[in-house]
Amino acid sequence: MTVLPIHRRKILAPLTRLAEGDKLVTAALAVLAVLIIAALFAPLITPHDPEAIDLSAALSGSSADHLLGTDQSGRDVLSRLIFGAQTGLLGPLLVVAISTVLGMLLGVAAAWLGGAVDSLLSRTMDFIFSFPALLLAIILVAVFGVGLMAPVIAMSIAYAPYVGRLVRSVALQEMTRPYIQAYKVQGWSGWVICLRHLLPNIAPLILAQSAINFGYALMDLAALSFLGFGVQPPTADWGAMINEGSAALLQGATLPALAPGVAIVITVVAFSMVGEAIADRVARREQR
Repeated sequence: MTVLPIHRRKILAPLTRLAEGDKLVTAALAVLAVLIIAALFAPLITPHDPEAIDLSAALSGSSADHLLGTDQSGRDVLSRLIFGAQTGLLGPLLVVAISTVLGMLLGVAAAWLGGAVDSLLSRTMDFIFSFPALLLAIILVAVFGVGLMAPVIAMSIAYAPYVGRLVRSVALQEMTRPYIQAYKVQGWSGWVICLRHLLPNIAPLILAQSAINFGYALMDLAALSFLGFGVQPPTADWGAMINEGSAALLQGATLPALAPGVAIVITVVAFSMVGEAIADRVARREQR
């Protein structure tokens, strides 16, 4: 029986060839690259201090000095939008990292051990999946207090079943392949087989799900900040900026609320497009 080799390029191929022939995916990747650069170099590229208050310039419109105008406290909207990319991307990144690790552990354990363990873990994931994520976040906020930590923990728990279900389903299919049986015959440990061979083979699908989860986590965390349960003022955060700018809408100033809202929509769409593109490429590869 021939043992199938594991190629590192198999994991990276969906990313390196992702945008070939698809201008929309290329645009999505470009948007994400700009957002990441903005988040990393925010202190260097922002035109103003995002927390500097100037009541004399409150709710001023777009100008050469303030391209997106100012909010009700006279703070530069563009500067706050750029700094908001830091919290806007950090929170979802933590959620995706934690939920992906938890989901992989649950999914692999359920698929590999089977039987009563599979049934118990599957029912646990179903229960978590059915529990409203925002309600869980509000409960944890009541316990740990407002800020980024409680929503991240809540969203990580809520998003783990998305990855766990996928990993379990794909792992069950992968376990029927000859190379898994070959490693078993050679006496390899089950966890070694899973970590060194099974998971790398299904990594592209996990990556696709994680990219989609990133967009949804960003949207949920922004919603919590909008409701006052997430990042607190004066820290720049897109969700909190929408909340702060909503009152300005009654005074005819749309940019303080519109700018972060558009940023959230564009970011969520970009991550969803990248995730779908990875999944489509993996599906086409499997059909060959």
